[in-house]
Amino acid sequence: METTNNFPRIGIGVMIMNESGELLLGQRIASHGTGEWSFPGGHLEFGEKITEAARREVAEETGLEIDEFELISLADEMRYIESDGKHYVNIGLKGSYKGGEPKALEPLKTSEWKWFKFDELPDKIFEGTELTIKNYLSKKIFII
Repeated sequence: METTNNFPRIGIGVMIMNESGELLLGQRIASHGTGEWSFPGGHLEFGEKITEAARREVAEETGLEIDEFELISLADEMRYIESDGKHYVNIGLKGSYKGGEPKALEPLKTSEWKWFKFDELPDKIFEGTELTIKNYLSKKIFII
């Protein structure tokens, strides 16, 4: 197990729904969760506001512009502690989609972006994304 530090990091994931109610997910090919599907997102940087990180990460990864954020999830992401030495506190936001097609702008991190219906989600979903979807559907921000 590789450990990069001995404290949790803060991850931001952004749920984006198109006009058909489909979710945008990207297949991860770098870092932890390789092969799993996740929302666009990344690390909160020092001195950065949560919504600034969300807007920046979505633009960097997909080229989409997102705003009007809503907090929908706060979760303990623990699945990757043993395999990758990574522990995250995951903040899930829902962002307002303005249109356009997502592009894989970071091809070393995400192989592709696809729209999925809630009842046709892929089998392998990144833990932070999975927890955000669960919290969103249960209408609870944090579930113990």
